[in-house]
Amino acid sequence: MSSQSPTLSAQKDAAIELMPKLRFPEFRGAEGWKPSVLADACDMQAGKFVSATKISERNQSGLFPCYGGNGLRGYTTTHTHDGSYPLIGRQGALCGNVRLVSGQFHATEHAVVATPKEEIHIGWLNYALDLLNLNRFATGQAQPGLSIDVLENVALTIAPLESEQQKIANCLSSLDDLITAQVRKVDALKTHKKGLMQQLFPLEGETQPRLRFPEFREAGGWEPTTLENLCTAKISYGIVQAGPHVQNGMPYIKSTDLNSELCLDKLSRTSEAIAQKYRRSEVVLGDIVFSLRGNIGIARIVPKSIPVANLTQGTARIRTKEQPEFYFYGLQSPSVHSRILAVAKGSTFQEISLEALRNIHMYHPKRTEQHRIASCLTNLDTQITTENQKLETLKTHKKGLMQQLFPSPEEAEQ
Repeated sequence: MSSQSPTLSAQKDAAIELMPKLRFPEFRGAEGWKPSVLADACDMQAGKFVSATKISERNQSGLFPCYGGNGLRGYTTTHTHDGSYPLIGRQGALCGNVRLVSGQFHATEHAVVATPKEEIHIGWLNYALDLLNLNRFATGQAQPGLSIDVLENVALTIAPLESEQQKIANCLSSLDDLITAQVRKVDALKTHKKGLMQQLFPLEGETQPRLRFPEFREAGGWEPTTLENLCTAKISYGIVQAGPHVQNGMPYIKSTDLNSELCLDKLSRTSEAIAQKYRRSEVVLGDIVFSLRGNIGIARIVPKSIPVANLTQGTARIRTKEQPEFYFYGLQSPSVHSRILAVAKGSTFQEISLEALRNIHMYHPKRTEQHRIASCLTNLDTQITTENQKLETLKTHKKGLMQQLFPSPEEAEQ
């Protein structure tokens, strides 16, 4: 797709009409949508500069939200607008992002404020702008940016009736409300898990957690030991060098793979010869893979879908004697995570040595209590995953609906 918009004269060919794939019943007999450009739908103007020293991170009485190229920057004493306006980020890697802002606010020079023209519904304009993927018109590499001159000539197909525009906006706004509610539900579950973790594991300087299941309240303190002593084998480095990649070879796990749930289909693979050479770094079902570099402390348990895999440098294998899920959560507990960060080296790029990891101090209860804690947190994680999947389903549904309620940008540019 070309990043150059068609000329204004080509877009204003009155003989051309376009139809969305999906139209509300009352508008199916109405005239088609008209190919045009953004300049015919709204006036666009960059906001005003405000010094970073005058932007507060916290909202206080007498301050107004301040929006820049990537959304809310903070709060300031001045405001440039009062009302509802779509804002387009015009500077930075995320330039072209669109958000609808209401009330009194300050828009900086890195945000473009779009003011709808007569017979253009503001909600419809907001979704139309979002669908255009304006980032594709950015220029510059180190600091990508959008110019208003370019934006004004971006092709747009306009629904001729404001009543149809409003119907579309209301439909998508209702879906956005569902998405927002689902986001809050996921965030609430994550906050609940964080609070629960703080109570189910001992805090620094304590030998037992603040919260215990009834059957363990008289069980006494947890036993202290090093992480190495909890394992059936020495905690070992990943040693496989990434590549050469082969289609059906041995899967291997990099530290960046730990940023999300481990999935066999997403893992790179290496040759059988390399896999055999570095068998010492193999992991199997139930092993904990731990990130030693960068975002240290991130860990995952090898799932059933990955019967065996190698580890690359920057990761470590932890094979526990007992309940691996308990120690997986234990590594994430506030006190243990603090100990990990305390022995890490580096500021910009942190790293923990294998020896330091082996000597991390952990407290642990008897196996039955380990199982109870792990089961509780695993069930909560399952619930979070389920609600996240519902959120992604809603987002996918919205994306598909928008593609049907609007003629495609490609059609507008032909």
